[in-house]
Amino acid sequence: MYVNFAACQRSDDLLYEEIPKGPLRHGAALVLALLLCTTAALAAEPVQRSLIPVGHTVGVKLFARGVVVVKLPEGGTPARTCGLKTGDVIVECGGEAVTSTEQFQSLLQKNGTDATALEIKRQGSPLTLSVEPERNEQGICCIGAWIRDSMAGIGTVTYYDPATGAFGALGHGITDGDTMALMPFGSGSILPSTVKAVKKGSSGSAGELRGNFDLSGDLGPLCANTDCGIFGTLPADCTLAAGEALPVGDAVEGPATIRANVSGDEVREYAVEILKRLPNASDGREMVISVTDPDLIAATGGIVQGMSGSPIIQNGKLVGAVTHVLLSDATKGYGISMETMLNAGENV
Repeated sequence: MYVNFAACQRSDDLLYEEIPKGPLRHGAALVLALLLCTTAALAAEPVQRSLIPVGHTVGVKLFARGVVVVKLPEGGTPARTCGLKTGDVIVECGGEAVTSTEQFQSLLQKNGTDATALEIKRQGSPLTLSVEPERNEQGICCIGAWIRDSMAGIGTVTYYDPATGAFGALGHGITDGDTMALMPFGSGSILPSTVKAVKKGSSGSAGELRGNFDLSGDLGPLCANTDCGIFGTLPADCTLAAGEALPVGDAVEGPATIRANVSGDEVREYAVEILKRLPNASDGREMVISVTDPDLIAATGGIVQGMSGSPIIQNGKLVGAVTHVLLSDATKGYGISMETMLNAGENV
């Protein structure tokens, strides 16, 4: 955001012409106009954001709000008969909130084979269905659908905001592996992680970081899962919150670096090239990047799964985060702008 001085001048010209003659002389009117212009410029000047680029991997555990229907078997199952579809999120069963797959099964047993109301969300819109469960060979009431209530994996923290304690990671949302739909957020957290091995990327096959994370100790809670990343808070004494804050800036085509953790606990900067900017592109693909650092190419083949969220630094500013890899060329991928990621985190 910037102040267009020429536009401000034109506005002052109009203001000056409208000031009536009389006690206020032309010279005084001109001074007043300049003062108003300066005041407007100061009011419009944005506050410079400064964030700590992190670049360290973390374990991520995410629990859905309700349970997600991930697959429906063929045939006349109760789920198909009542109208359930893949990707639906079951949020209530028989008037009670659904909190997990196990609890949903308990609710079905409680209601038996009688018609039961299911409150669902379909692409974000509420819908009520009526299902009549059937008993399987073991006498358990079922509706004939595979469901999921949680996911876990490894990703990279992009930034920490020392002013608010907020962090952002991944640069894209956590989606269900079967439906590719954004997991509806219920709760979650990030966990300490170290990288133990790397499956290198190659043409036609995405590589991945393989790490261990400690399920017993959370680093901080999540508050949202969005298309532009996951967001939460960290305590100020967290090791991820250490480091020098950099101003947020806009990416330009040319050399840059990324911070990535591809071995153990070590975070390093690696050279990349921003090949092209694609402003306002969807799905976190606002810039095309190419890994040029020989050390990173030797270690990973380029961009691999788990590096999503690696901060992109250019000209001393934090400008974005790595989000995707090209399957046809692991040295190339996409990134999201920091402005887009920050806007998503502030609007949750």
